[in-house]
Amino acid sequence: MNDQQLAEQILAQVGGEHNVKSLVHCATRLRFKLKDRALANKEQIEALERVVTVMESAGQFQVVIGNTVSDVYQAFGKISGLIDEDRQEDTQDNANETIFGRFVDLISGLFTPLLGVMAGAGILKGLLAIATQLKWVMPNTSTYIILNAIGDSLFYFLPILLAITAARKFKGNPFVAVTIAGTLVYPTIITLADPGKSVDFFGIPLVMVKYTSTVIPIILAIYIASIFERYLNRYLPTSIKNFVTPAIVLVTVVPLTLMLFGPFGVYVGNALAAGLTAVFNINPIIAGALMGASWQILVIFGLHWGIVPVMLNNIATLGRDPIKPANAISVFSQAGATLGVMLRTKNKQFKALSASAVISALFGITEPAVYGVTLRLKRPFIIGVVSAAIGGGIVGFSGSAGYAAGPSSILMIPAFYGKNGEGFIGFLIAIAVTFITSTVLTYLTGFEDVPEKSGTSKKDTEPLNAKTQPSKAVTISSPVTGKLCPLETIADKAFSSGALGQGVAVVPAKGEVLSPVEGTVTVAFETGHAIGVMADDGPEILIHIGLDTVKLNGQYFELKVKQGQRVQVGDPLVHFDLDAIKAAGFDLTTPIIFTSIAPYQSMELSKQEQIGVGEHLATLV
Repeated sequence: MNDQQLAEQILAQVGGEHNVKSLVHCATRLRFKLKDRALANKEQIEALERVVTVMESAGQFQVVIGNTVSDVYQAFGKISGLIDEDRQEDTQDNANETIFGRFVDLISGLFTPLLGVMAGAGILKGLLAIATQLKWVMPNTSTYIILNAIGDSLFYFLPILLAITAARKFKGNPFVAVTIAGTLVYPTIITLADPGKSVDFFGIPLVMVKYTSTVIPIILAIYIASIFERYLNRYLPTSIKNFVTPAIVLVTVVPLTLMLFGPFGVYVGNALAAGLTAVFNINPIIAGALMGASWQILVIFGLHWGIVPVMLNNIATLGRDPIKPANAISVFSQAGATLGVMLRTKNKQFKALSASAVISALFGITEPAVYGVTLRLKRPFIIGVVSAAIGGGIVGFSGSAGYAAGPSSILMIPAFYGKNGEGFIGFLIAIAVTFITSTVLTYLTGFEDVPEKSGTSKKDTEPLNAKTQPSKAVTISSPVTGKLCPLETIADKAFSSGALGQGVAVVPAKGEVLSPVEGTVTVAFETGHAIGVMADDGPEILIHIGLDTVKLNGQYFELKVKQGQRVQVGDPLVHFDLDAIKAAGFDLTTPIIFTSIAPYQSMELSKQEQIGVGEHLATLV
């Protein structure tokens, strides 16, 4: 199943585009906010090939894909308007969401887009620190200056990057947001924070602080700016608001930030850093063990986002973060437990799945290992948690720290090397102890192995909605009028290969699609190009009008029903402008796919060359 097909299937099973308030993605998950959770079919989505699992946490419906999630996310842009940055959420529907759920959603929305580049910059900073320690690169050379700027610029100008993501999240003007952030890190503004300088704004004294690498001040500033901006745009005349609104926002929000939000944010950040340092100073071994043991549990529920800004703030204010080594250890513990499963299982297919999950986990993508292997078997996951506690205690005892942000993986190891290498050897020892312990304990203690049948791939298993004992033959009428042709002869390999199911194709002669059975509409794309109906006494039928017609974005299609609606044989489903679609250069060959015919022994298709709507199309026996 390719990216677009998977996106279409997921969108249909979450209730269609009209049921989605927003969609974002992180390193491994599609994160939906739904209007009506009851319309989403969790079991059907989990049964899809390439879907690892589905999680519900903090008001989000999370579909775990793995490291190809960004490709699937982009595919949603081809079939819907869900990743349009201008798409507005229905804030009224958020009334029942918890405060913590909103906080987690906010933090994930702000920091997720930056994780990849943070990891890349963090790796470069770590490698440069190691190269400097080994005297491969000297600090006083231009080579060092250039490499240091590459690795450090993201963290130095972090307020500007957060301004972009905050503007998207708060629905503000990104260019105004970047200008606000740019002012805070403007060279002459930075010099005003030098000790001994008296600073005022029209006689109002200012407490100046340096905003480079800070997190909280810019988030507060852009939040207030977005509210102010919406208020001004609502009341200013259209002819002047495009330039008057930015001017007013800039001249008010920047001074307010320098006077209030900035110092408040910096002081709060410093207090958080000091508090965390105090906790680790009291008993670093227990603190590290608790963090190591709890991290993967927090990740499962999406609650780890509450800790991400704290880690970033520690790096910004202290130059180091003691939390990150412990959560990194948990990645290696689950990778080790998965390796133990791979070595012990007798199921060849599950062994192959575990092997790929080990590799993904070592490179920072733990979902396939956790959801597909360790959590599924329970005992290996518990062993991974215990092993991570051991490793967390070691890094706490060693005084290990993270010096750059980014997802933890084997590639990020250099980011744990400080200027003097303090705690780095302890961190490496902790990785080795954790990985080996979780691997050996999983192998020795064993687990209830996966039966051979359960290790088969999802596309080889019977669909979840298939009936196991069909009581009688099912007759299906044609939903369209036109020329019949074998499914394997059409130009789209996804259909002709049978990957989406068996069926037949029709070249339409009339621009209408009528219901071929009595049942329920299960798929109703707002673009109108595809529709699915689940028969009351038979299979689900997918009708895809034309090939690649999703690119028309609904033009020339008129959808007559909505998802979940009951239909009778002959009820209109879609009307379309046949001539206009042809003139636009699209192939109108329409695949009619039976997506759940596993219980039936055979399929008998009509022998007619031409078929009319409502005439006999197929019989399933």
